Amino acid sequence: MRDDILAHLHDPAQLEQLYRNNKAAFKQQFQEIYPQLNNNVLANFWYERLRYETDEIAWGSAKELKFVVLACLLAGLLAKWPAIFAVSEEFFYPRNIGFIVFPFLAAYFVWKNKIPGNKKAFLAGVLLVCLVYINLLPHQPESDTLILACIHLPLLLWAVLGVSFAGDDFRSTQKRLDFLRFNGDLAVMCALLGIAGVIMTAITINLFLLINLPIDQFYFKYVAAFGLPAVPIVATHLTQTNPQLVNKVSPVIAKVFSPLVLVMLVIYLGAIIFSGKDPYNDREFLLLFNLLLMGVMALIFFSVAESSNKPIAPLNTGVLLLLAFVTVVVNGIALSAILFRLVEWGITPNRVAVLGANVLIMVHLLLITVMLYKNITQKVAISAVGQAIARYLPIYFIWTLIVVFIFPLLFNFK
Repeated sequence: MRDDILAHLHDPAQLEQLYRNNKAAFKQQFQEIYPQLNNNVLANFWYERLRYETDEIAWGSAKELKFVVLACLLAGLLAKWPAIFAVSEEFFYPRNIGFIVFPFLAAYFVWKNKIPGNKKAFLAGVLLVCLVYINLLPHQPESDTLILACIHLPLLLWAVLGVSFAGDDFRSTQKRLDFLRFNGDLAVMCALLGIAGVIMTAITINLFLLINLPIDQFYFKYVAAFGLPAVPIVATHLTQTNPQLVNKVSPVIAKVFSPLVLVMLVIYLGAIIFSGKDPYNDREFLLLFNLLLMGVMALIFFSVAESSNKPIAPLNTGVLLLLAFVTVVVNGIALSAILFRLVEWGITPNRVAVLGANVLIMVHLLLITVMLYKNITQKVAISAVGQAIARYLPIYFIWTLIVVFIFPLLFNFK
């Protein structure tokens, strides 16, 4: 998008087309390059146009709305697949939960970015291979490798979504950061729509109860079944057509929660000493410890992605540095606990998978910590921290491929 804007600075029609194709990306990239565009009348016009934000919500063209409605209906039908075709829910949902949402979000960006036919075929082929593979794995509910494949497959589908989001620029580190930023905005919008949906559900069910018509079973079986998959699809459409809805909320959330999470982590690490709990002998505690680690990592990623192309106060960078350092400590504890369990009780698919993930996270965290320190000492710009995050993301993708496709064979589907 950046190169396209620069290439068509003197072509009003083409700039308008770029804007209509992807309003959020156009606005972000234009605001980044505008300081370089001195004495350009058309650039000044676009700056004023983009700076003005209407209070009205844009729903997109009729064609876009039809696409979104169709995607929501198909996602809802897929969510109801076990009921429609008498398929076991225990078999269907663990394996296919990711396919209820991610393919439709990927299709949205494939259509929005006008991705050429050969790349469409490639992405469709990847999704089809994943779909067939996961459903052909032996049905052994207690199999660790099956559970690991089901857990990691949505991460693989998320990577496919990232490729479709980036379009032709999937190798661009800036596009990867844009994708991380989109995920943060999407989470905020999904939370808002989810809260609204819960309120509407409570009001609807209780209104019918007042007239002695209990509709709760029907409501959850049909309305909620279609509504839940529709939330991320509608939220994606809203973030892309109305970037002003969340582009000011998300940075505030990142700035507010970063110091709060830092304080919580420091207190939590101290409380572990007095609690009598430890991740070395308590498997559930180790699992929660790793979930905490991934949540904090996501917050760091999102905070850096939000700030990668904007001036950032030294205090905010310092908070991120301390948060990254404390997260390194948390990851070190988790890593030592996993190694202890491997030595003490032997190799299992779960332990190897968690060990591999924690090693990758540790390397990435150390890299981010070093880059944040260099930013504070004014050796690198904050954008270099973002690039360090973005360039490492394919490593996680490779590890996900190994866990999903290699682990079941390596451990004989155990």
